[in-house]
Amino acid sequence: MKSIEELRAIKAKNIGDVVSRNEKKVPEINVHMGTCGIAAGAREALTAILDEIRVRQLEDIHVIQSGCPGMCAYEPLITVTIPGSKPFIYKKVTPEMAKTIVVRHIVNNQPIEDWLLNVEK
Repeated sequence: MKSIEELRAIKAKNIGDVVSRNEKKVPEINVHMGTCGIAAGAREALTAILDEIRVRQLEDIHVIQSGCPGMCAYEPLITVTIPGSKPFIYKKVTPEMAKTIVVRHIVNNQPIEDWLLNVEK
């Protein structure tokens, strides 16, 4: 990098990449990876999600990681957001549950109600 203009050009390109990713309106799987989530098995759930996506050759799914949402007793937590619908938060997700969430919720658009954390109660 030789100048401030070059730095600004890099910033503008990267901001454009983030905006275009968000505008694609694709399903998003957020694995909450705070220390409590990791201790409860979030890393294994994340690996299972990525494996299932790879095995099924699924495209246009954003898998992201975030910190603890403050509900440590229910970790590992995974939030699934399908464009146009409310987010669904899954609780105590095991690797096998994570694979099932990909198939049933992401592929077939069928949330698994028994596994959801209903924060309204």
